[in-house]
Amino acid sequence: MIPLFGALPDYFETLGECKFIRFEATLFTVCTFDTERQTIKLFHSDPEGTVYRHFDALAATLQQQGQNLVFAMNAGMYHPNRDAVGLYIEGGIEHSKINRNAGPGNFHLLPNGIFYLQGNRAGVAATETYLASGVQPDFATQSGPMLVIDGKLHPRFIRDGTSRKIRNGVGVSDDGKTVTFVLSEGRVNFHDFGRLFRDHLNIDNALFLDGSISRIYVRDLQRNDPGRAMGPIVGVVEATPIPDREDATE
Repeated sequence: MIPLFGALPDYFETLGECKFIRFEATLFTVCTFDTERQTIKLFHSDPEGTVYRHFDALAATLQQQGQNLVFAMNAGMYHPNRDAVGLYIEGGIEHSKINRNAGPGNFHLLPNGIFYLQGNRAGVAATETYLASGVQPDFATQSGPMLVIDGKLHPRFIRDGTSRKIRNGVGVSDDGKTVTFVLSEGRVNFHDFGRLFRDHLNIDNALFLDGSISRIYVRDLQRNDPGRAMGPIVGVVEATPIPDREDATE
């Protein structure tokens, strides 16, 4: 749910790296992060192998490890057991193989693509482009369809498409230093969602993550959207500050 700010102007700045943007008739939450200043990771299961399923479980585990969850979003499609439908890499370990199969549904609306993180750089690439690059990322998740491919909208998008849903996606700047996560606060079709990334945010490569379960966690906004259990989650984390000795409570 959107925090109750009342009537929103066309451009409303919020706390931290997130803001509301009204693009044409739809409101979007846009959260942007710098890969050189902030730590972005993918998460699926806790150290005991239990799938997180919800943001609260991930935040609690990170807190036990001396970290804070700053931002989180669902990060790709998954099977009923919460395993990723396509490629999923976490901490350099491949948990699910790349999926190049034809089939129904959004994932198989080819070309689909992969969001990945390698060191302090990120990327979004169509699946075949990713494979040809030979990149060996620390984190990766496959979803589909691609929204924007090298500055062009996915070829199968329909301008006046009638399938309008809540959707979320991710785009990466050409230099790999800026990652932009977007959640629509209203229903939007693929064509308009892709145009938001390309025409308003000036992002040349963007990937659809999901629709029916799309939700977001933003610590500084005290926003923690409820919803169905998730599979992969993308999160921005920071180390828990250690208080100065003289400020510590005795």
